[in-house]
Amino acid sequence: MTVENTSVRARHRSSDSPDASLPVAATDGSVAQWTDRYTHALMDTFGAPQRVLVRGEGAYVWDADGNRYLDLLGGIAVNSLGHAHPTLTAAISAQLGTLGHVSNFFGSPTQIAFAERLLGLAGAPAGSRVFLTNSGTEANEAAFKLARRNGGTDRPRVLALEGSFHGRSMGALALTHKAAYREPFEPLPGGVEFVPSDTDALDAAFAVDGDKVAALFLEPLQGEAGVRPLPPGYLAHARRLTAEHGALLILDEVQTGMGRTGTWFAHQLPHIGGGIVPDAVTVAKGLGGGFPVGALIAYGERTATLLGRGQHGTTFGGNPVASAAGLATIAVIERDGLLAHVAALGATFREQLSTASLVSEVRGEGFLIGIELTAPVAAAVAARALDAGFIVNPCTPTTIRLAPPFLLTAEQAGTFVDFLATLPEDLS
Repeated sequence: MTVENTSVRARHRSSDSPDASLPVAATDGSVAQWTDRYTHALMDTFGAPQRVLVRGEGAYVWDADGNRYLDLLGGIAVNSLGHAHPTLTAAISAQLGTLGHVSNFFGSPTQIAFAERLLGLAGAPAGSRVFLTNSGTEANEAAFKLARRNGGTDRPRVLALEGSFHGRSMGALALTHKAAYREPFEPLPGGVEFVPSDTDALDAAFAVDGDKVAALFLEPLQGEAGVRPLPPGYLAHARRLTAEHGALLILDEVQTGMGRTGTWFAHQLPHIGGGIVPDAVTVAKGLGGGFPVGALIAYGERTATLLGRGQHGTTFGGNPVASAAGLATIAVIERDGLLAHVAALGATFREQLSTASLVSEVRGEGFLIGIELTAPVAAAVAARALDAGFIVNPCTPTTIRLAPPFLLTAEQAGTFVDFLATLPEDLS
């Protein structure tokens, strides 16, 4: 654990700042004090916080006690540019100082340019369109409504995969496989069927009443399930089946998109997508570098016009500040060559992680990594890692998930490899 000697008070509160008199949240207080206040102020949906963080810089964050942590989770694949990136913060500040929010009765140049950039990165054909949202679950809600519009009541079936996670709101939750997430909130929107992620099961799902399937939702790599890739050739097989039966192929790239796998979208990797063109893709998380923004990208005129005027909406989606954050994030990734960096260092990092005695397998692409352990001790590993100054995620009892910022260095990655090597196989 590294303890910083300098103050962890918010930098912008210094007396020489022109805004020093403005009311801002003080950061004084210990982790214990803030945790106690948290438990009395916020709903217990997440449990007590593991730490109370007060600032970040690059790939590091600091807690209220001055302890430094290497953030290998990146806000769960959100902070693609790390923390307090100067280009991103400047773009957000500049836009907010010009035009912060307008209703969607109006457009803004930033919003339009952002949508155009997304269409270009997606390789979307003529006639494609974007619906901008605030989060991944909202993007998937929009995609669910898109599916409902594909055939209406003549196509009541929607297919999703076992192990899937698409969000916590009611429509996205209906597409999420884990029963513990769904059952407390049933009845959910109907018609969703879960199928195993193999081509034989997919064939069977379409063999009977395949023309009644409105859409197939899937993640190229299932992040919450332990960073599990689909079998080779699966996406191409799914594309053939959905096209044959008139169903939409909707890819959830909320976690895998926007450079996380070393390319803009995971399905663009030849060994994953095989050159397919989906009907729709959802993105969020790293799209705004930490600022809340998401999107549904509809490919081609037919899909892009399924949702007509008045059939969907959002108050904050596509606001100028979020759009500016998205444009800045894309620009930094391109300017600094971060796609190539993520692909190269990600491959090296995964190889190094696989050498630890407690590790049975390492899965993933780029900077989305699942470390499969030899025993169900992921929670214990994550707790020890936090004490040692590393933030990781035990996404299953046997799997540690890493989704670090794209600017992670080889030296920083190596410190976690060294830590993992110190853990005994019989950890409990």
